[in-house]
Amino acid sequence: MPIKTFQPTTASNRFAAVPAFEEITRSQPERSLLKAFKFRAGRNSAGRITVRHRGGRHRRLFRVIDFKREKLNIPAKVVAIEYDPNRSARIALLHYADGEKRYILAPVGLSTGAVLVAGPEAEPSIGNVLRLERIPLGVPIHNVELQPGRGAQLARGAGQAATVMSREGLYANVKLPSGEVRRLHVNCRATIGQVGNVDHASVKYGKAGRARWRGIRPTVRGRAMNPVDHPLGGGEGKSTGGHPRSPWGQYAKGKKTRRPHRKSERFIIARRK
Repeated sequence: MPIKTFQPTTASNRFAAVPAFEEITRSQPERSLLKAFKFRAGRNSAGRITVRHRGGRHRRLFRVIDFKREKLNIPAKVVAIEYDPNRSARIALLHYADGEKRYILAPVGLSTGAVLVAGPEAEPSIGNVLRLERIPLGVPIHNVELQPGRGAQLARGAGQAATVMSREGLYANVKLPSGEVRRLHVNCRATIGQVGNVDHASVKYGKAGRARWRGIRPTVRGRAMNPVDHPLGGGEGKSTGGHPRSPWGQYAKGKKTRRPHRKSERFIIARRK
């Protein structure tokens, strides 16, 4: 996906870099696969803000994505590549041979007219779904399951891909996009290929307003606040304020955030770098 830049005719155009959307083949989503959902602006069920700096975005409709791909051995034709405002990747609309329609994440190289299959006898080609025991070593994969039949949970963002490094008995060693090597059951399934929209990391909003369209509100530095509002606030002139921490005193650097001795620890072969 190429990135589009502009002549610096305005202050925002000078630094803006937006997607060109050349791979999009259809602008109107499939109505049967849309669902309404309420944007809660970072608030929980009690109405308290649990995620700060959220609110005021454009209205969206949720696209129901098939992360399980449980329709085995039924060919599906790629009808369109569409934009999804709720995720960084593009989505592909599939028409199955039995008449059902579903959305999937669109991998790199997937085009309209392609026929995809999910099942044990599928070929290891772009967009097909196989168990880890049948995926060749070194082939990029995405939409990887953590537990068999649970649905894809790993490598779902734009441009991400995992790799099957080796197989030992009932487990396969999979290298994740973070660099972590993890043991997964060979019955876990994955989709062949790399998630599309690879240039998503190169997008630059160019102006604050584009962030507001996406529901991202401004962030005020703790050093700019008063002592009553933030641990880093106050001071005569510009002060360093000590260690970086949240308004509630939670340190931002150095504190381990992963709980030790979790059951899943034994499945991690190598930590992320």
